[in-house]
Amino acid sequence: MAELTSLRNIGNEMEKKLKAVDISTAEELRQVGSKEAFVRLKLRYPSACAVYLYTLEGAISDREYNLLPEEVKQDLKAFSDSFK
Repeated sequence: MAELTSLRNIGNEMEKKLKAVDISTAEELRQVGSKEAFVRLKLRYPSACAVYLYTLEGAISDREYNLLPEEVKQDLKAFSDSFK
């Protein structure tokens, strides 16, 4: 099982937060998906913002979060905004 930090965009701090919401491996993050992982993080860490969601999606798609396609970012932003 691959460590979370083996994924692009996932550092020690994000790994710690993901483990706090029961996502402990790269495989688990891929299975859960970026939106569900974000929901879990948002419930535990209310200050989680859209950048968290971009980071998670980038990790899953093996892409720097700031290089996600614009339509993906718009979808993720709308999803994130639904929690405000």
